Amino acid sequence: MPSLKEIKGRIASVNSTRKITSAMKMVASSKLHHAQVAIQNMLPYETMLEHILKSFLAAEAEAQTVYDQERPVKRVALVVFSSNSSLCGGFNANVIRLMLHAVKELSEAIGPENVEVYPIGRKVAEKAQKMGFNVRGDFSAMVDKPNAKACIDLAVELGKRFADGEIDRVELIYHHFKSAGSQVLTNKTFLPIDLESELERDHERDLTSTVTTKKVQDYLKKNCRRKAQAEDEVKPLNDNFIVEPDMSTVLSQLLPKMGHLMLYTALLDSVASEHAARMVAMQTATDNADELLRQLNLQYNKSRQQAITSELLDIVGGSVNN
Repeated sequence: MPSLKEIKGRIASVNSTRKITSAMKMVASSKLHHAQVAIQNMLPYETMLEHILKSFLAAEAEAQTVYDQERPVKRVALVVFSSNSSLCGGFNANVIRLMLHAVKELSEAIGPENVEVYPIGRKVAEKAQKMGFNVRGDFSAMVDKPNAKACIDLAVELGKRFADGEIDRVELIYHHFKSAGSQVLTNKTFLPIDLESELERDHERDLTSTVTTKKVQDYLKKNCRRKAQAEDEVKPLNDNFIVEPDMSTVLSQLLPKMGHLMLYTALLDSVASEHAARMVAMQTATDNADELLRQLNLQYNKSRQQAITSELLDIVGGSVNN
């Protein structure tokens, strides 16, 4: 059995660790709030662009651009979002696992030399380089300071390479942020843009809470269909819907904006999911430290009581002998 001094040392060590995890949890909670505000500020633009595109689809179904045309897949680019730091539970491990699975499947189909990785985050970049993947650039700064301009620059580069035929498909791998307690690992096609599936994707997000309780986790399950039930079939903006100069030209301007929005949304979702995962991990670590402190204090009290009892027995035994 450890001595009282050893137990007191362990208690002090666990207390110090608990202070660190508790502080990190509060920092992650604050950053999560800022990430939620960024998503909330982006939503009006997303809503209006979606309304315009849905109206165009309702007005005239057949309109082709270079960004939504399917073609035989010979070269694929993967844009993978992770964090720059650790201590966020299984956030990075899940993203890396999905990336490895996607690269393996694509390598078997088209060859490993035809699979490119655009790493958004230091953790996935280090893993991709270690595995010998075809890594294109370093975009770790986008995670520390998310901004629309960096996403637009990357989206323009990907769009240009897609239009020139250098790559035939672009996929996004990231965590879709639904609430502080729910982040969904997602792998979806970025180019060519499937406009209908993109407009019908899951829009539900809880951006009001940073508390990871079971009530919060069940919020979306109970309320995720209310908005969908309230929406009617989209119709043209008016009966005399006129597009100038033509539908293809207008969509050729709108679809790149949709691509910029998709990439920026994925970045904001990933950043918010990272902070939510770190907040949950640090909360779990703090709870574990509390439980360990309870056990150590109980062990300390038992050892102390046993030591007192032994001393009393020695005193009583000495008195009897005398």
